[in-house]
Amino acid sequence: MFRIVLVQPEIPPNTGNVIRLAANTGCSLHLIEPLGFDMHDKHLRRAGLDYHEYAPVRRHANWDAFLQAEQPEPTRLFAFTTKGSRLLGDMRWQPGDTYSRFGQGLVRAGCHQSGG
Repeated sequence: MFRIVLVQPEIPPNTGNVIRLAANTGCSLHLIEPLGFDMHDKHLRRAGLDYHEYAPVRRHANWDAFLQAEQPEPTRLFAFTTKGSRLLGDMRWQPGDTYSRFGQGLVRAGCHQSGG
């Protein structure tokens, strides 16, 4: 199963859209705290439409808590950022490439250490 990881998301509608994406694609969503909004925010709920109950969302207190709980393969954990040196289309995906990270704090969250 593909998993999406949002690191310290700040914009409720964007997170709501990802919840809807996760529900419609069968992905799970991991939210790394701190969040820049309350999970009951009306903009989050509106963007996610009625899909919140269909998207498995797990919250983690911080990056280390996520790593401990999920134990992803570090060399196949991918970070998506405007600061990256490779394009998404250039990636050679493999079975088991299940975690994709988006959001602020990627460098602080170990992007360079994990090879993502």
